[in-house]
Amino acid sequence: MLEELCYPFDSDAVLKDRRKLLRRLKEQPGAVTLRIAVLGGSTTDLIVKMLELFLRNRGIVPEFWESEYDQYLQDAMFPNPSLEAFQPEVIFIHTTARNLLDMPGVQDPRELCEHKLEQAYRQFADMWERLAQVYSCPIIQNNFELPLTRLLGNREAGCPQGSIDFITRLNCKFYDYAASHKHFYIHDIQYLSACYGLDKWLEPSYWHLFKYALAVPAIPEFAYDLSNILCSLMGRNKKVLALDLDNTLWGGVIGDDGQAGIEIGQETPVGQGYLELQRYLKAHKDIGVLLTVCSKNDYENAIAGLEHPDGVLRPADFAAIKANWQPKSQNLLDMAQELDLLPESFVFLDDNPAERAIVRAQLPDTAVVAFQSIEDCLLALDRSGYFEVTELSADDARRSEMYLANAQRQQAAAQFADYSEFLKSLDMHAQITDFDPVHLPRITQLTNKSNQFNLTTRRYTLPEMEAAAASPAHIRLCGRLTDRFGDNGIVSVVIGRKEDTALHMELWLMSCRVLKRDMELAMLDTLVETAAAQGIQEIIGYYCPTAKNGMVKDLYRQFGFTLVSENEDGSTVWRLPVSGYQKQNHVIQINEEMTV
Repeated sequence: MLEELCYPFDSDAVLKDRRKLLRRLKEQPGAVTLRIAVLGGSTTDLIVKMLELFLRNRGIVPEFWESEYDQYLQDAMFPNPSLEAFQPEVIFIHTTARNLLDMPGVQDPRELCEHKLEQAYRQFADMWERLAQVYSCPIIQNNFELPLTRLLGNREAGCPQGSIDFITRLNCKFYDYAASHKHFYIHDIQYLSACYGLDKWLEPSYWHLFKYALAVPAIPEFAYDLSNILCSLMGRNKKVLALDLDNTLWGGVIGDDGQAGIEIGQETPVGQGYLELQRYLKAHKDIGVLLTVCSKNDYENAIAGLEHPDGVLRPADFAAIKANWQPKSQNLLDMAQELDLLPESFVFLDDNPAERAIVRAQLPDTAVVAFQSIEDCLLALDRSGYFEVTELSADDARRSEMYLANAQRQQAAAQFADYSEFLKSLDMHAQITDFDPVHLPRITQLTNKSNQFNLTTRRYTLPEMEAAAASPAHIRLCGRLTDRFGDNGIVSVVIGRKEDTALHMELWLMSCRVLKRDMELAMLDTLVETAAAQGIQEIIGYYCPTAKNGMVKDLYRQFGFTLVSENEDGSTVWRLPVSGYQKQNHVIQINEEMTV
């Protein structure tokens, strides 16, 4: 990741240095592509250019299709061979209050105001429904910023003739639509413009000169926020917050000041700031973010600070605690290994600029949040969007306890000399079934987040996964694993396409948190059994190498497949006859009652 494109960034510098930044980003390998159609109600070219920078910085190479100026409605509602040939994977509708042409007049009766509101909403809803029907991909829609002027003054927000009242109620209709429709997401420019400052956001000269609906200096902020939604849809969210302690979670140095001397709580203004930050951080657990400690401290002092009676965060809230005198970059690497994650999954929060610089230099894929004060810290982390929520599954909310259970498993493993005996002691049960609607969001999420144990690294949007789930030409399996320490949730997904008597594996992945527990063998056994029941005679496996999935290069060989071919880029094709296959899983009980 380029530091210049990480929040908080210098918008003027990003605008000025766009070409230089793009050249540097094009040198970075391992990105995935994403086709984005931009339907604009105003000029969009600079928005697209800024969006490309921020997406590339998070490992996504976008391909864009742009409508002509203010042709968004025509392109959406009528046949468009060019857009149809583009086959967008995401559609972004860039409309603003400039596109609301039939606003209520001050002399309009209430009934006419209501009619205009419903008419404006219906035009957009009809457009969304047609786009969903034709293109079957996620749709991102701006809401509306408030107007620059108030003809009725404060009464604007209190009567149906007021533009503020109209825009507010229209936005609420958009939110209701989003709540009841999958694959539809709101880009909240009302919030962005308020944070930026409405007078600066809507500086009229940019509209009069260039037909930009927002000021050019605000476009990087706009594009960055939009990129967070797209990164979330593509599974490029971060997973872990690695937190310093002294002067980050509390004021003062616990080793010098002792538990009684650090500032946290309601007694001082500084303590109140740290208390608000701790509350905000703890709430991240509810959206599936793992909290860890990465501090240069004696372990006992770190625990004493976390047990301060006025604090909110407690030792049990953390999936890992590294409080020692090792370099923080090494502690981050150690935590990544222990949690079976990559360093790029981490966000590092530390008040010390020198420590931030070291981590950024040693671990360039780890996000590092820069801030000056405790108040800056909360806002910088919040606005960074590293944990943007587009879908929230039950497994997300339970992720922290899942990783804590993993730590217990590792401790238990140390007590066994024979690893197979340890696996049997876990009392593992798996439910391996076809996809069901309830778990499709989690299944989709896994396809976009699993990079290491992923043989083809094919990515799916939720509509694409729904199509695969309904396809009679595919065999699908998802696996859920529990043991005596807890429920791991959905951890493995396989999808195969049937062609005559062969099954071609389009997807095979597993969460790294269940590595070395034979779940892959349980999935293979069930896949062969399911394929045989449907008349399949052979399974064809594919491995597509990436910078991150080297661990599964020889997985098919270990399964008993025979190598068919190998290309110069390292990709391979494998074959397994179904007849005569012998089950390989001996430690996991399949599709029996799962108790924890």
